[in-house]
Amino acid sequence: MAPSTGTVHPVRYLALFGVLVVALYALVFFTGDKSATPKLGIDLQGGTRVTLTARTPDGSAPSQDSLKQAQEIIETRVNGLGVSGSEVVVDGDNLVITVPGDDSAQARSLGQTARLYIRPVTGSIDVATRDANRTATPEAPAAETPATDAPAPEAPGDGTQTPQNRPFLAQDPTTPEATPAPETTTPAPPADASSDGTDEGDAAAAEIAAARALRQSSDPTVQQQAVANLDCSVADPLRGNDDPTLPLVACSQDGLNIYLLGPSIIDGQEIADASSVFNSQQSRHEISLSFKTTGSNTWAEFTSANIGKQAAFTLDSKVVSAPTIQGATPAGSATSITGSFTAESAKELANTLKYGSLPLSFAASEAETVSATLGLASLQAALIAGAVGLVLVLLYCLVYYRMLGVLTALSLILSGVMVYAIMVLLGRYIGFTLDLAGMAGLIIGIGMTADSFVVFFERIKDEMREGRSFRSAVPRGWARARRTILSGNAVSFIAAAVLYVLAVGQVRGFAFTLGLTTILDVIVVFLVTWPLVSMASRSAFWSKPSVNGLGAVQEVARERKVAAAASAKETRA
Repeated sequence: MAPSTGTVHPVRYLALFGVLVVALYALVFFTGDKSATPKLGIDLQGGTRVTLTARTPDGSAPSQDSLKQAQEIIETRVNGLGVSGSEVVVDGDNLVITVPGDDSAQARSLGQTARLYIRPVTGSIDVATRDANRTATPEAPAAETPATDAPAPEAPGDGTQTPQNRPFLAQDPTTPEATPAPETTTPAPPADASSDGTDEGDAAAAEIAAARALRQSSDPTVQQQAVANLDCSVADPLRGNDDPTLPLVACSQDGLNIYLLGPSIIDGQEIADASSVFNSQQSRHEISLSFKTTGSNTWAEFTSANIGKQAAFTLDSKVVSAPTIQGATPAGSATSITGSFTAESAKELANTLKYGSLPLSFAASEAETVSATLGLASLQAALIAGAVGLVLVLLYCLVYYRMLGVLTALSLILSGVMVYAIMVLLGRYIGFTLDLAGMAGLIIGIGMTADSFVVFFERIKDEMREGRSFRSAVPRGWARARRTILSGNAVSFIAAAVLYVLAVGQVRGFAFTLGLTTILDVIVVFLVTWPLVSMASRSAFWSKPSVNGLGAVQEVARERKVAAAASAKETRA
């Protein structure tokens, strides 16, 4: 027989639950965008679709294996960001990414090639200075070369300077005399790229080849011409297709600087892990990288040999960060990518680098709006179905448990209030989107909460059949019921966790909401239902059999008591 519990303070449990609800809704209304509406999935509110067209260096069609690998990597990136309800589909030679809502930035970031290289910086110039110099001498841009080449002997000292406001002929003192000659021949590659537009694949291949010829030349004269002509405000045709074994002229990610970079020293495939961190000393968001063994050793050797010089982290042919090396980084130590990152952009980039680069580079189409696949009518039908089921459960509880059914209704309503706030906050902070599969998980979870009430009430009846009063039966019944409730919810939570790990897509959303409501079931039963029933057991009104519906159980207890007394009398006789 279960022992009676000690002194119970139901008001404290209810107060704790009230504090949790108030805290949740304070976060809903006073943090973030302060919107009290949960994010809906593609099947309920529609979304934004971006088509990614593969761009191969030779203009040939991409292989299906490469497309499937890219699809898997993008899906992994989606999972790394949380349950977002995004869809990634292979459509012929394209990948189609659909994300909930009207923000196309997320779809474009998921399709980022993410080819990271670390290259030494051999020179840099800010775009404003270049344009100012070009405006001052519009007729003879090559005349800048002798002027900038004059301080060539000071080149070794320039390694400690972060900006180098000059073109990049300092590395070769013999080039000033040859500078005017190539000026008429260097612009030819862009002309070839623009002239071939008959076929999209051939045109893309021509653009990539022209960009490589101009921006990845080992000839300092061509490099200067690339610096003079590079427009950082337009889409980069070389995006994700630069050759890591050649030098590169690249824009910074903000488009304000142009860098001349040497061949790559470390490939992004050497990244073992990446995470976004906040540097409290510098008050900025950074990305912490840890390399595999080979990359870590290479980075240690490079930093020890190039203290005071710059190293550029290039992502898809753009310079994300070009920090000056302050000291040697020991092998096995983490390093950081710095830049103008927000918390969200740092997390997205770290997630992209962590799960690897795509095997292909892609050109993204304009974003298009996708209507809801199921729509508002389906959402309303689901809500109506859930409401009908809930009403039927409450009616059953009222008929079978009388006024105890009122406590069940109150507990379910409070559970729904807490679930709604959590759905809003999850959508705001981890991008969780509620779709029909997720709603099914919520409804099943609420049904499981009702099951917990039934277990509790039946344990109370068992105690009363043994002859106890309603007041003494409640704590004893709770001591026995809570073990069963915890065991049942533990099994349900494990099932939801396994389903979440093994499933993909909308099934993960179902598993997520099922596991969440399972946890909330325990919270509501312990902090709301049990304290309310305990308070009711101490009330003269609620203890009436006509009110609590336990009169038949008490009658059974009296009959058993009379039968036991008669049996004892016969035994003595």
